[in-house]
Amino acid sequence: QVQLVESGGGLVQAGGSLRLSCTASGRTFSNYDMGWFRQAPGKERESVATISWSGISTYYADSVKGRFIISRDNAKNTVYLQMNTLKPGDTAVYYCARRLRPVGNTPDFFGSWGQGTQVTVSS
Repeated sequence: QVQLVESGGGLVQAGGSLRLSCTASGRTFSNYDMGWFRQAPGKERESVATISWSGISTYYADSVKGRFIISRDNAKNTVYLQMNTLKPGDTAVYYCARRLRPVGNTPDFFGSWGQGTQVTVSS
């Protein structure tokens, strides 16, 4: 079974950038769609970005379009989330997961959740 570990979170001022990484252990995920999700205190987990197994197809939430970029390196069993022009509203725990069933981009279509990495954006 795939085990996912997120890293790269931290504290950053508004307007700054971070790059999150999600690395698989146990087995490769080269043939799985992957996604990044986030959850702020008191809010439901929401989709941020997803990417197909080939990297050709991507999805972005409206709130991050033009600021975040999802990418993957299957040879390294890693998916990345480059976050630019960060805003205080981006503050959340960020999780990665793999697709469990087709088509949808909401969290219920994904699983094998990692432990999350905290991103805090100060104003």
